[in-house]
Amino acid sequence: MRVLGIDPGLTRCGLGVVEGGMGRPPTLVAVDVVRTPTELDVARRLVQIEAAVEEWLTTYRPDTLAVERVFAQHNVQTVMGTAQAAGVAMLAAARRGIPVVLHTPSEVKAAITGSGRAGKDQVGAMVTRILRLDSPPRPADAADALALAICHVWRGSANHRINDALQAAAAQSRRQRQAFAAQVKEKK
Repeated sequence: MRVLGIDPGLTRCGLGVVEGGMGRPPTLVAVDVVRTPTELDVARRLVQIEAAVEEWLTTYRPDTLAVERVFAQHNVQTVMGTAQAAGVAMLAAARRGIPVVLHTPSEVKAAITGSGRAGKDQVGAMVTRILRLDSPPRPADAADALALAICHVWRGSANHRINDALQAAAAQSRRQRQAFAAQVKEKK
């Protein structure tokens, strides 16, 4: 499974691609941070983010896009920019039929470090360790994007197996109900 993790932001938007799966440790494919100048209006900054996300989708061809779920912060202006950047990334993926999943910051931190309250340094250190890197990706937005991708590789694989099992059980139950209905109909 190849996952593009996006740590959305209007000034800095982290992008990280990780590949991994069942019985395979995650490996780094690419990581970067898109920066947009604060002197540009918001619409032009979002166009720059969209262009970068489109380029990454074309270049790295992810199976899934994992985006940090935006939550309310005290600074409304910051949360708006973050939500807008997330929306642009989600739209770009949806246009291509690429599934989009959202993970909360605490969910990602718990998956990567074991604690939903881990700090940025702890996340960076664990991303470095998990991906066997020489040093933590900088800035922290890059490490956060990789953490999102790793989280989804780990949790997504399990979720896919659970969903597959639930679908198989539902199909089996449907077949049993149909067989029972056919038996009842024959007896009439």
